[in-house]
Amino acid sequence: MIKTEKPHPERRLRGVLEELSSGCLRFVTLADKDQHHSSRTRLDRERLKSCMRELENMGQQATTLRSQVKKNTMKDKLKLVQNFLQKLRFLADEPQHTIPDIFIWMMSNNKRIAYARVPSKDILYSIVDEEMGKDCAKVKTIFLKLPGKRGFGPAGWTVQAKMEIYLWLGLNKQRKDFLSGLPCGFEEKKTTRGQNLPSFPPISLLYTKKQVFQLRAHMYQARSLFAADSSGLSDPFARVFFISQSQCTEVLNETLCPTWDQLLVFDNVELYGEAHEMRDDPPIIVIEIYDQDTVGKADFMGRTFAKPVVKMSDEHYCPPRFPPQLEYYQIYRGNSTAGDLLAAFELLQIGPGGKSNLPPIDGPTDIDRGPILPVPLGIRPVLSKYRVEILFWGLRDLKRVNLAQVDRPRVDIECAGRGVQSALIQNYKKNPNFSTLVKWFEVDLPENELLHPPLNIRVVDCRAFGRYTLVGSHAVSSLRKFIYRPPDKKAQHWNMTAKHLNGYLAMANGAHRSRPTGEIVVNMEPEVPIKKMETMVKLEANSDAVVKVDVTEEEKEKKKKKKKGGGGGEEVEEEEPDESMLDWWSKYFASIETMKEQLRQQEAAAAEAEEKEEMEIAEGSKGQAKNKEKSKAPKDDKKKKQQSASEPPEKKNKPKIDELKVFNKELETEFDNFEDWLHTFNLLRGKIGDNDDNATEEERIVGRFKGSICVYKVPLPDDITKEAGYDPNFGMFQGIPSNDPINVLVRVYIVRATDLHPADINGKADPYIAIKLGKTDIKDKENYISKQLNPVFGKSFDIEATFPMESMLTVAVYDWDLVGTDDLIGETKIDLENRYYSKHRATCGVSQTYSIHGYNTWRDPMKPSQILSKLCKEGKVDGPHFGPGGRVKVANRVFTGPTEIEDENGQKKQTDEHLALTVLRHWEDIPRAGCKLVPEHVETRPLLNPDKPGIEQGRLEMWVDMFPMDMPAPGPAIDISPRKPKKYELRVIVWNTDEVILEDDDYFTGEKSSDIFVRGWLKGQQEDKQDTDVHYHSLTGEGNFNWRYIFPFDYLMAEEKIVISKKESMFSWDETEYKIPARLTLQVWDADHFSADDFLGAIELDLNRFPRGAKTSKQCSLEMVTNEAELPMVSIFKQKRVKGWWPFVARDENDELEITGKVEAELHLLTAEEAEKSPAGLARNEPDPLEKPNRPDTSFIWFLNPLKSIKYLICTRYKWLIIKIVLALLLLIMIALFLYSMPGYMVKKLLGA
Repeated sequence: MIKTEKPHPERRLRGVLEELSSGCLRFVTLADKDQHHSSRTRLDRERLKSCMRELENMGQQATTLRSQVKKNTMKDKLKLVQNFLQKLRFLADEPQHTIPDIFIWMMSNNKRIAYARVPSKDILYSIVDEEMGKDCAKVKTIFLKLPGKRGFGPAGWTVQAKMEIYLWLGLNKQRKDFLSGLPCGFEEKKTTRGQNLPSFPPISLLYTKKQVFQLRAHMYQARSLFAADSSGLSDPFARVFFISQSQCTEVLNETLCPTWDQLLVFDNVELYGEAHEMRDDPPIIVIEIYDQDTVGKADFMGRTFAKPVVKMSDEHYCPPRFPPQLEYYQIYRGNSTAGDLLAAFELLQIGPGGKSNLPPIDGPTDIDRGPILPVPLGIRPVLSKYRVEILFWGLRDLKRVNLAQVDRPRVDIECAGRGVQSALIQNYKKNPNFSTLVKWFEVDLPENELLHPPLNIRVVDCRAFGRYTLVGSHAVSSLRKFIYRPPDKKAQHWNMTAKHLNGYLAMANGAHRSRPTGEIVVNMEPEVPIKKMETMVKLEANSDAVVKVDVTEEEKEKKKKKKKGGGGGEEVEEEEPDESMLDWWSKYFASIETMKEQLRQQEAAAAEAEEKEEMEIAEGSKGQAKNKEKSKAPKDDKKKKQQSASEPPEKKNKPKIDELKVFNKELETEFDNFEDWLHTFNLLRGKIGDNDDNATEEERIVGRFKGSICVYKVPLPDDITKEAGYDPNFGMFQGIPSNDPINVLVRVYIVRATDLHPADINGKADPYIAIKLGKTDIKDKENYISKQLNPVFGKSFDIEATFPMESMLTVAVYDWDLVGTDDLIGETKIDLENRYYSKHRATCGVSQTYSIHGYNTWRDPMKPSQILSKLCKEGKVDGPHFGPGGRVKVANRVFTGPTEIEDENGQKKQTDEHLALTVLRHWEDIPRAGCKLVPEHVETRPLLNPDKPGIEQGRLEMWVDMFPMDMPAPGPAIDISPRKPKKYELRVIVWNTDEVILEDDDYFTGEKSSDIFVRGWLKGQQEDKQDTDVHYHSLTGEGNFNWRYIFPFDYLMAEEKIVISKKESMFSWDETEYKIPARLTLQVWDADHFSADDFLGAIELDLNRFPRGAKTSKQCSLEMVTNEAELPMVSIFKQKRVKGWWPFVARDENDELEITGKVEAELHLLTAEEAEKSPAGLARNEPDPLEKPNRPDTSFIWFLNPLKSIKYLICTRYKWLIIKIVLALLLLIMIALFLYSMPGYMVKKLLGA
């Protein structure tokens, strides 16, 4: 649907889906009525239910899918729709056939020699057209095949007989319709059958109308045929069958792309029926391709079918239908494709005037080839003389042939019957490159590029006694990309893409007249890394223009501030990070951020396009009233977008770090496999046995041929051949480097692997790197990384190699095992040779800026100016001319940029390197010789495992530098070893708590109180948690502790993570490393003696950014946890010491946060060295002890101090009550004593004792 380039394929797909859903509904309603038919068996009923269910689902899915079809989702949705089609075909197939199939046998001497089987459902008749079998009441061509086992496999592909047959199967009551599909113009011949009843059906039909035709088969060419001989070639001929006649083309020896260029004429072909029926539906032509063998019968190579273009005698032989165009017909061998046939077929009616009325067959019989008619001129393609130049570079990775190694290979090139042979490689092991680089041959090819025959590359090994053995072959099916077209003189426009920030274009009409014509000034200022706009500038070659990059206001502001120095000191600090802090990883992480940002922008742009499309779809169905609104809407959107685009730079004051380019794919996909002049052709095994049909392409590869092809019309324009330095031996391949062996230092940097496939039972792996290049095999087994699926390797390896013998670099990731052999997780292969010789200069990436010290030191032994001079010389470009005021001229471009550089001591020197680097980074803008140079980069390569083909086993981030050994030696490799964590010690002093909720009730008095203690730990170190002592019996929620925790930890400053190494279990062989955010957790608990302690509340502080503590307990609120965004944040790594109050929070029954207490704490961060110098004790111990807290008398444990508790009970609570009781008792005693002694005393008094 997409390929037939009709407009709006998505609309058509939506239409199809709509039809499908309505069709499904129709079936369900029909089937529903039909469900309870009396004659149905249980199987029928269940199957009908299942079909109804499936189709109901499909109808719903089709409806939902219809709404999702968009321009950009078209391909995916088309696949889903094809799944529907497969499901429908599956459902249509009856599991149990109700009517038996029809068999047609061909007999000879009472022996069955061939048969055909026709499914009865295909010829079943129905009054409703949709329900009728597809072949019912039609004249069909049927091929008979061998019965039994002989009919399976290649032997059964040849046709035993072909017959035209008319079949009709229907109910007895419908039998009057059984001849309805036959061609008209017949009489039925019936015999009488007793009692004068005519027999039914008739015994024979007598055709009164017949037409005589002549068939002309224009057999021009076949391509990419099946290799039937062991030489990897075939000797093909074609046999054409029409009705009851057949003819053969001539046999062409040893080719897979035969150009027969032959006209086969079938005379006096009689066809029965009305003339108009013949015109609309002519019989089919069968074309079979065979391979001629000297001994035995010809091998079947494939078959195809065609319908001729019909001309009746009353029509004129004129365009558009005649003469017919050559067409490609797909050749099938069994179920697999086996090439194409380029041919045309015309069926011409011979009228009453005989053959004289037919268009004449012009062209003599070919003198060389005997009585063979060539394809006539109007049909055969117009040929031109082309020259095919072949660059023979070398052969790689040739596998053994018949157990013998390839020693003296040669490459044969063949195209349209002509060809050329390469020089012989005398010793493949010593040097697999060719001594003669360029050879050519001339050939006649069609003007129409679509009709170009393929070009065959065959590699043969020259063995002893003049024997040749085929190693492998490759067919270049399309020459289109190798065709060279001389540049058109008239259109001397050149395109320039200026990738600039604001794309300010100043077309210099008057201001710059003094400059010589043809100069373009490209003014390069430091580019802001994100949000680049692209501008296309189309200029005349002799025009004069300036392309200026405008710097944003922000950048200018920064510059002013820097110039002021003291005034904007803080600003500068914020912008420019400390050089000593930065390393390669800073650059890498900054680059990854940029890559993510770019991906986000792409996604946003895609989403925007989709929205737009949805609006268009919606708009199509609505009136124009919406148009006005829509025109307003985008404007608002644009405004919003402009705002959002301008916001990020303001929000993030991103420190300016030099970046590299992170490719989230292989470098080859970005730079077209580095096949800018050197192409790689995979050689496939010679004869394809039929059991090899299921062999994958990979398994059939027996080696690779490196070279190139250039096809052009002869003669070439003079200005090319007369150009300075033109070497006729090299033809179109000028400036090709020598292919002699060369020694190269290969430096492989492995950054990290991600998403590795687990290799151990625990779902992890212990990966390490293994590198193989030629005879060098490095296994970094000692440095395996334990239990990691995302290991950071950070390693570089230096290998000395000799190209071309050692050019395939294999980087593998293995899983280390204590017992047994190590398992391969996945590997990636890199062809270093193509990279080394590529014009994209993939030897060492061009970095963003040039510096001679620090984390961004220039890696290449050649400085930018030297590289630029070399490129100009090789590309025959005028330049570079360095001028005053930071200008450099290359060809007709003038670049400007900075001219000063700082060394380690901060001394400024004059240099042209920045200017040269600017040109290199915009090398693709240079006319003719320019191409994009590979930037400093990290590429991401998929890891594959040969045992699990096609399934990615993880990804590897890496890059490769190459330095020729005959050049100055490069500096030491960049240190990309993983950052080592720094040892720190965090001291936390818990001074007091306040307003802690009271959990317990007093046994005696029922009062609320809590036995408070505080627990603390660093995330990831829960087992090392530390508790304060318990402040018993706090009645107000206040607790006094003066207690110190000490947490030592390893910290990665750049990643802001704590690094923990610990064994996963007691059986683990070694420790596993974890990276965890630096978070301190403090919790408040209520201690219980007999039951579990009660959790009251907690706070988690991210040590990199946490709210500053409140000065007093009253100022400490829940907002410090819930509303972090608006509060001033601090980092312990910058502040070093922080003291304040923080809230403890917990969730209540409604799952809402509430304050459950407050803690006054002091955080003090020291490095390991500082901690050693000023040690401090845990809790309140020496050294640097903390004083005991001043706790109230009530803070003690009841059952350990019974006297104290009684004293507390009496003293505090019931003091006055006891005094009152004592006084009352004394009074009572006094009264009692008084009453007791009163009578005696009275008696004494009275008696006067």
